Amino acid sequence: MQSTMRAVVITRPGDPDVLEVCTVPKPTPGPTDILVRVVTSGVNRADLLQRMGRYPVPDGYPEDILGLEYSGVVEEVGAGVDGFRPGDRVMGITGGGAYAEYLVAPAPIVLRIPERLDTVEAGAVPEVFITAFDAVVVQEGLTAGETLLIHAVGSGVGTAALQLARAFGARSIGTSRTPDKLERAKALGLDEAVVGGDAWPDRVLELTEGRGADVILDLVGGPYLSGNQRVLARRGRHIVVGVSGGSSAPVDLRALMGRRGSIRGTVLRARPLEEKTELVCAFQDQVVPFLNDGSVRPVVDRVVPAAEAGDAHRAIEANETFGKILLRWSDG
Repeated sequence: MQSTMRAVVITRPGDPDVLEVCTVPKPTPGPTDILVRVVTSGVNRADLLQRMGRYPVPDGYPEDILGLEYSGVVEEVGAGVDGFRPGDRVMGITGGGAYAEYLVAPAPIVLRIPERLDTVEAGAVPEVFITAFDAVVVQEGLTAGETLLIHAVGSGVGTAALQLARAFGARSIGTSRTPDKLERAKALGLDEAVVGGDAWPDRVLELTEGRGADVILDLVGGPYLSGNQRVLARRGRHIVVGVSGGSSAPVDLRALMGRRGSIRGTVLRARPLEEKTELVCAFQDQVVPFLNDGSVRPVVDRVVPAAEAGDAHRAIEANETFGKILLRWSDG
């Protein structure tokens, strides 16, 4: 049996040129694991931080192989795994190691690919849809009739969140500095598009008749914090998922108190398996039906050969993407 595989390896911390396809040992599944032959690996901003040596890797995952999500085909199952068998099409989140031809995943957090999706595009689902669902629905309790404000709406998490808002009956407002991305987001179901910049808080208040947003999904961070405090509705919930623009800014605590609002930060990668299992089960029950009936769908900017991982990172750094870039390893 083959004992090695190809993987995109960080040869040293640095710019995208440090990524190389190398031959590495093929992982072996434990009794409760699944060995997956990877078809596509999703590229995320967290990968860029890890490549530069600025994102710690959870215990048990390779430090030199990136990748937080995948789609693929079951190659082998551990002796204690029920419900999966070789040949099943699967997708999922992982703490690392998805930029590779094979990966090992704990069976409780592996998802079957919905029949409606092909195996390639399914690689654009797990990390961004689970992150968006967890942030705005599970943690912040977005409900029908509420307003969700999404910053960086053209990102992978942003395009997932706007579709989930529509599916759950909420109104969505999205910001981006790129008008073309706003137009593409509107085609996905975004209710209101707002060009990012100094004036976006005024426009959000205008669109909400002064009330503001019930939930803010923040993928920008520090530069938008003062504006977010202005547009947070009474009893509003602000959740920070990304800080691409910066990680710090002053907080007006008196204003937060007056609104009886909340600010929460969240990460998915470092959570224990038990928490991830609970979240994946909720995702299976509440979101996978939307994927099955086409109410929501993965948004793929492009699919590139795995050897072009460095170029994929450059595209994300240049803010050129709408939705997800996928690295392709096989034909599925």
